[in-house]
Amino acid sequence: MSDESRSPDAPVDPEREKSPRRGMCAAVLTLEAIAVGLSTPVMIGISDIRPAVALPLGLGLAVLCVLVAGMLRRESAYVLGHVLQVGAVALGFLAPLMFVVGGVFALLWGTAYGLGRKIENERAAAFATYDQHQGSEGS
Repeated sequence: MSDESRSPDAPVDPEREKSPRRGMCAAVLTLEAIAVGLSTPVMIGISDIRPAVALPLGLGLAVLCVLVAGMLRRESAYVLGHVLQVGAVALGFLAPLMFVVGGVFALLWGTAYGLGRKIENERAAAFATYDQHQGSEGS
């Protein structure tokens, strides 16, 4: 059934609503939340950062990662995800190992975002071709 002949009340194919970019980016942010949260005791114990500084930064960034992962239905959340990557790398100024950990997650984020965007575009083109083919058969 083509989009033109589909009634407005007809259910949308759930396969078309799935977003590989959202799934991959949410997974990266969730794992990043765990890593950043676990960096908090490292900042306190090894890097001798005061708990009053380490707790809000480490745990705050971890909570933000989880919140943004849940907001990825909106395009603006991806911008926040990019900002979180900068924040994770910037934690390296407090705990130098976070330059590496934050950098790894920034690479994972960039890969998930780019690959997810590419897959979404290819799926949209495939569904458009399918719809066009289905429309020409019905005529």
